[in-house]
Amino acid sequence: MIKDLFDVKRWEAFLRVLPSDYIPGFIMTLKVALAGLLLALILGVFFGMMSTAKLKLFRFLSRVYVEFFQNTPLVVQVFFYYACLPYVIGGRVPKFTLGVIGVGIYHGAYISEVIRTGIEAVPKGQFESAYSQGFSYFQTMWYIILPQTIKMILPPFTNQALNLVKNTSVLALVAGMDLMYHADSWGSDLGFFIQAYLPCALMYFIICFPLAKLARYLEVRALRTPVPKKQKGVA
Repeated sequence: MIKDLFDVKRWEAFLRVLPSDYIPGFIMTLKVALAGLLLALILGVFFGMMSTAKLKLFRFLSRVYVEFFQNTPLVVQVFFYYACLPYVIGGRVPKFTLGVIGVGIYHGAYISEVIRTGIEAVPKGQFESAYSQGFSYFQTMWYIILPQTIKMILPPFTNQALNLVKNTSVLALVAGMDLMYHADSWGSDLGFFIQAYLPCALMYFIICFPLAKLARYLEVRALRTPVPKKQKGVA
């Protein structure tokens, strides 16, 4: 195994497939991660708002979504989309779309909980003040509550973005043409496992390390920021 690490011919073989396999896989991983994060954010905000609504039906639907997707494996979900969606749409699902749906819906459930926690941290007087001014529930959320939650939810949201990037590797199981898929295919065909997986890990590190540093920075900054006192009454 140590000899394989310093085998020049194997590394030369890796350099030959780097532009044709690894770089396109790296770009596919980035695209899926960005689009999946956008979908997860949209779902997270929507179901996070529903989870704090007065109507019990909305809260119930939000809980069903969160509990189901948090408590079933992402791999099972992706295989379900891969096998079942073609029967729904009448054709094969593009790998990019499959990846975005998979990681987007899965992490949307976690971001929903992040949003819910942020909303519940806002003083109740903010809601009452908005309602007294004639704002509807969704107007109150969009214009008053959600902007105040941004600083509070940024650290856990960044952590979810980090986990989402790493979870895009599940696409390799359904030939998703992502970074992990190309690394696994090339390494398995030739038995060059070190040359296949070590650069793959480094490429994931290039994406994830800045996000991890950002999450730590935001956590430290959040701890230093004084918490505003809750309002005693309606403004």
